[in-house]
Amino acid sequence: MFRKFSKHVRNYRFRLRPNTRKVDFLICGTQKGGTTALDRYLQKHPEICMAEKKEVHFFDQDELFSAGPPDYAAYHAFFQPSRHHKVLGESTPIYMYWKPAAARIHAYNPNMKLIVILRNPIDRAYSHWNMSYAKKQEDAPFLGAVKREIDRKKADANPPQHRIWSYIDRGFYHEQLQRLWSYFPKEHVLILRSEDLKQQPDQTLDTLCRFLGVSPLKHVEEQSANVRLYAAKMSEEDRKYLAPLFEQDISQLEAALNWDCCGWRPHMENPNPPMPEEP
Repeated sequence: MFRKFSKHVRNYRFRLRPNTRKVDFLICGTQKGGTTALDRYLQKHPEICMAEKKEVHFFDQDELFSAGPPDYAAYHAFFQPSRHHKVLGESTPIYMYWKPAAARIHAYNPNMKLIVILRNPIDRAYSHWNMSYAKKQEDAPFLGAVKREIDRKKADANPPQHRIWSYIDRGFYHEQLQRLWSYFPKEHVLILRSEDLKQQPDQTLDTLCRFLGVSPLKHVEEQSANVRLYAAKMSEEDRKYLAPLFEQDISQLEAALNWDCCGWRPHMENPNPPMPEEP
C-alpha cells in the first residue's frame, strides 16, 4: 500500500499548481459502514473538494511517520481545489480504527472535522469477512475466522491491529470514539448511523452539510456502493455467537451517544436480513 501511495505522489509532482490548502474534514470510519456511498454523495457537492481517490491512506501509513513529521505536500497532491470549494475532505475508514492515526491527524490539523458512520457491528463483521473471502484474503469460514482473530493478530500484527483480520475488533466503536474524543472536541466529531444514510439520505446529508458549514446538497440521487449478494446469509448460530461479544460496547455506545441500538441486538431483529448493506 505504501508503494502505491508513493507512486501516486510521483505522478503528481509535475503539476503546475500544487495544492497547499489543508484538508478540513475526514470520513474516518467505519469500514463497511457506508463510507463509499457517503463519499460519492459529497463528490457531487459544488462547495466540497474530495480527494481524487477514495481511501488515500495517509495517516495510517506508519512508514510515513517513522522519522518524524511527513511531507504533507505528498498528501496535498491528492486534492485539486478550485476557488469555489469551501472545504477539502477525504474518506479513509481505517483512520478511526488505526490507533496512531488520531494523534497524527491532530498534529496535522487540530481543527479537523471527523465524520463517523456506524453500522450494526455484527452485520459489519460479516460484511467485512465476505469482502475478504471474495478477495481470497481469507480462507476460513466466518465463525472460524472470528474465533481465530485474536491469535492471528498476535502472530501477524505489531502493534496488535490487523488490516484484514479485524472482523470483531473494528466493531468496538466506543473505544475508537473515546480515542478520537481524546484529541478532538465532540463538536468536531459527527457520528451518523448507516441505516439513516440508507433510509433517510436527505435528512442525513442535511445534517452533514450543516456540520461542514456548506449549503445543503440539492437534488440528491440515492447512492449505493460495493453491493453484492452474499454467497450465504449469516446463520442464526453465528449471529448469536457474536451478540455477547459486542453487548458491552453497544451499551456503552448507547450511553455515550444517547442512542437506542436495540436493532443491533439479534433478539430484536430479523436474523437474516434480505438485502445486505455495502458488503
